[in-house]
Amino acid sequence: MTEEDPAPAREAPVEPAFTHPASPFIRTEAPTPAKFPAPPVTAPVASTWILYRAQIEFGLVVLAFLMVMVGCVTVVQANPTAVWRYYVVALPLAPAAFLAWLFVRAVGRLSDLQKWIQIQAFGFALGMTALITFAYGFLEGTGMPYLNSVFVLPMMAILWGLAAATLALRYRYRR
Repeated sequence: MTEEDPAPAREAPVEPAFTHPASPFIRTEAPTPAKFPAPPVTAPVASTWILYRAQIEFGLVVLAFLMVMVGCVTVVQANPTAVWRYYVVALPLAPAAFLAWLFVRAVGRLSDLQKWIQIQAFGFALGMTALITFAYGFLEGTGMPYLNSVFVLPMMAILWGLAAATLALRYRYRR
């Protein structure tokens, strides 16, 4: 038995790139897409409602309170002897109660340091208001004019704001 050497396999000729320059019969392939890095991940843009929700709600409730207050004052002045005037005067308490609820919710969302500042500021405002009104009560006995109790809450709010600003600056620039 003799083994014959098999004939070497014929190699396919290499075709240069310029052999079929514009042939309509050759199917061309699309080039592979370039690999670019993914765009950087950015934070989503928050809407105005999300950013300023507490301020918008507060403003709307204050506006509702003022509208109800003006309406109640107008109705009571037009009907000074009506039996139901006491109920009408109590109507602004509804937006005021909602305002108090918004305020408590906003304080609950503060950080621990901000809560501490607000507690200290409220304590200062409460104590100073008590001292000032107590002292003025004695001064009324010596002849000073009568001070309406409507001014007590604005005085407390002003003292609270001053104390909160002072304490915030104190904690911000603390050494």
